Amino acid sequence: MNARATLKEILTLPEEDRRWLVEEIAASLPHQEEDFELTPEFKAELNRRLSEHEANPESGIPWQEAKARVLGRLRK
Repeated sequence: MNARATLKEILTLPEEDRRWLVEEIAASLPHQEEDFELTPEFKAELNRRLSEHEANPESGIPWQEAKARVLGRLRK
């Protein structure tokens, strides 16, 4: 199998199929604990956001809406 030829072929696929492939390839890679080490500041921010959500759960938005907002910002 030639990776360059495969990539050339993959790039002709529709965007949705390419996104799916990226997710599948990423999921197939081994994950190591050190890859996910969070800084104390990041952990504190996550805890702050979790506490905020627990205090006001109805303030959240569905994943699809959050995803659409992020993708919209990336397209600008």
